[in-house]
Amino acid sequence: MAIKAFAARIFAQLVAWKTKRWTSQPVTTQEKVFRELIRKGSKTRFGKDHSFDTIRNHQDFIARIPVRDYEALRPYVEKVVSGEPDILWPGKPDYLAKTSGTTSGAKYIPITSESIKEQIKASRNAILSYIHETGNTQFVTGKMIFLQGSPELEKKNGIHVGRLSGISAHYVPNYLQRNRVPSWETNCIEDWETKVNAIVKETLPENMTVIAGIPSWVQMYFEKLQSVAEKKVGEIFPNFQLFIYGGVNYEPYRAKFENLIGRKVDSIELFPASEGFFAYQDSRKEKGMLLLLNAGIFYEFIRAEEFYEESPKRITIGDVELGVNYVMIISTNAGLWGYNLGDTVQFISLNPFRVIVSGRIKHFISAFGEHVIAKEVEEAMREAIDQTDARVNEFTVAPRVEVEGELPYHEWLVEFENPPTDFKHFVAVLDQTLQEQNSYYYDLIAGKILQPLKLTHIRPGGFQQYMKSIGKLGGQNKVQRLANDCKLADALHSFKE
Repeated sequence: MAIKAFAARIFAQLVAWKTKRWTSQPVTTQEKVFRELIRKGSKTRFGKDHSFDTIRNHQDFIARIPVRDYEALRPYVEKVVSGEPDILWPGKPDYLAKTSGTTSGAKYIPITSESIKEQIKASRNAILSYIHETGNTQFVTGKMIFLQGSPELEKKNGIHVGRLSGISAHYVPNYLQRNRVPSWETNCIEDWETKVNAIVKETLPENMTVIAGIPSWVQMYFEKLQSVAEKKVGEIFPNFQLFIYGGVNYEPYRAKFENLIGRKVDSIELFPASEGFFAYQDSRKEKGMLLLLNAGIFYEFIRAEEFYEESPKRITIGDVELGVNYVMIISTNAGLWGYNLGDTVQFISLNPFRVIVSGRIKHFISAFGEHVIAKEVEEAMREAIDQTDARVNEFTVAPRVEVEGELPYHEWLVEFENPPTDFKHFVAVLDQTLQEQNSYYYDLIAGKILQPLKLTHIRPGGFQQYMKSIGKLGGQNKVQRLANDCKLADALHSFKE
């Protein structure tokens, strides 16, 4: 066994032991994180404005810190961006992660020395957990690629600014530098299509064993590989063993990936964001991702159906229930306090605490009171793919409310790699599976308020063309899975077959 592989196995055992310690005392672990955050936060402008010195428990915290999204926190963030110290966290952040704002331009998420260490540690531990469970270390001696944004950073008032994936590129451990592709020069290419072509050229002759990225963009890389080499990805890279992904649910892409690769490969799901690294898949035998309770993040949860009430109940990890759709609220060692991340999660295990990402609190369909969420449409798509010979590249869902001469319906806009032979059966499985998951949707169909869903074919490459048209091709950008209006659906109609 190579030295690197032997060391990885020993390190994996140590991480597994440490993980078992904190997962065995989750409430105590979160209380410790809470106290440390309040202690450090009390030295900041935000802490003084919100009387952190009087906070003794969670109820005190609720009384002093309202739930905020980025726009509500923006006045403090602007002071951070201008270079003022001790605003949200002691000193200045090491980085500002620049993300696309939906309402008022770019967003700048502070990343401190403490928070970036936790991000890197979580990425490492996800792989080590896989090694500990499987004993597989063969991949550590091969080449690894993480499809990401440019690592080039600018400076703004003494603080480095860039995309999260580009910032993370600066923290690849020395022992992995020789394994890492593509080259720095290729990684710095901004245009995504040009970058993917360059990555294909660099990686074709390499012994690739680990490939990571958002599934939709890794799919684009695989398709270009296959086009150039005229082989399945698994033939091009016979030692490719591990796919690491995050950002979107992999299940709607799984069949397409296995076809592109030509075989099954192991996968690890991650739950990272600019605001923090929240969870990773710690077991191939269990569903969901282990919620990281010891990583400098204090979690609160609000039932999604109560979120827009005047004073929704905020609970901590000790009070969550299985199967409930929660909005996840975070307070972090980067200075985000009572922050609405926008993601919704469901717990599928309470020992240890494992979650699945069920969607976005702002991304749902409830034009008729059905409150359909991303998890439900993704499960419906997975079932339809499993029961037919279809393979799907991408899809999104929207309500059609005003339809002349017929009942309204949900429109599914789908780009197929391989359309189903029995199209009616595919649509029927989609609709039936959605009805089985969502009783409100079932009642609306049964009561003749809605008609069953309708499907619109998007031409091959249509979703990528759409994303390119709005300047969001590649990187960390994702197609919105569903919306409560028809703006995205109407735009995609320009790319119909």
